[in-house]
Amino acid sequence: MVNLIILVEDGFEDIELLYPLYRLREAGYDVTLVGTGSKYNYTGTHGYIVDVDASAEEIDENNYDGVIIPGGSASYKLRTNDDVKRIIRHMKEKDKLLAVICDGNYVLISAKVLSGHKVTCTEAISDDVINAGGEYVRIGNCVDKNIITAKMQVNLPQFMSDIFQYLNK
Repeated sequence: MVNLIILVEDGFEDIELLYPLYRLREAGYDVTLVGTGSKYNYTGTHGYIVDVDASAEEIDENNYDGVIIPGGSASYKLRTNDDVKRIIRHMKEKDKLLAVICDGNYVLISAKVLSGHKVTCTEAISDDVINAGGEYVRIGNCVDKNIITAKMQVNLPQFMSDIFQYLNK
C-alpha cells in the first residue's frame, strides 16, 4: 500500500489540496493530511475547512512514500516548520515523491532540496527557485526524477497523471 502525505496549513489553495486528495483516495492510495501542529483543522483560501490526521511532529517519515504540497499562502507557514522540512529532506534523500503545486515550491526552497532540479512554478517565485539552485522551466508541468511540479490550478489534471505514472512505475 502506498502511503502519502498532503501538507496543510491555513491559507491552502482549496482545489490544489482537494483535487489530489480525492483523486488519490479514489484510486485506493492511503493519504494522510498533515498540519504544522498549530491546530487540528485548517481553512483554505476560499473557506473550505479540512481536519488533519496528524501534525508534522508526530509523523515518522519512514512510513510514507511521498509528499504533496498544495500552493496558497499556507506555504509561508509550512516552510518555517522544522518538522515539515525534516519530512521533505527525508523524501528527497530517499528519492521518494515530492509533488508540488504553485507556491508550494517555497517549502522545497526552505528545505534546501531544489539544487540541480528542474521545476515549474508561478513566475512570481521563479527568482527564489533559481536562487535556491533550482532550474526554473516555463511550462505547465515538470517531472524531474522524484520531484513533480505544476505551475497552477489549470495544470492539476496533468499533475495527477504525472503522480500516478510515478507511483505506478
